Amino acid sequence: MPPKRDMEYDSMSDSDEEMSDGNLCKKSRYQKGSTEYTKRRERNNIAVRKSREKSRAKAKETSEQVNRLRSENEMLEQKVQILSKELSVLKDLFLAHAGSVSQSCAGSNNTKEEASTDHEYSKMNSQ
Repeated sequence: MPPKRDMEYDSMSDSDEEMSDGNLCKKSRYQKGSTEYTKRRERNNIAVRKSREKSRAKAKETSEQVNRLRSENEMLEQKVQILSKELSVLKDLFLAHAGSVSQSCAGSNNTKEEASTDHEYSKMNSQ
């Protein structure tokens, strides 16, 4: 990659400065050290600083957002683990209860009338 050239307008030859129609190139208008050249360089330097600062601010904002999203993701992953454990416990409880109910129903010869009588009796005792 060739090295960057410094913007030395005054080092151009006359043949480089003229275009095919005889007009001077834009670059040759400002001699290095002239007030117009100095003003333009100063404005350019300010624009470059502003652009770089804007780029740094955007990079910082992006980095902060990445950190925020990583933190949120970790929190959500922990929540998923907790809910998965809770679901597993509730499934086990449900299956244990379903198994005990099915065994008691299969093992008992109660009719619907007896079951309803038992139920009514439990209501009266609770009052």
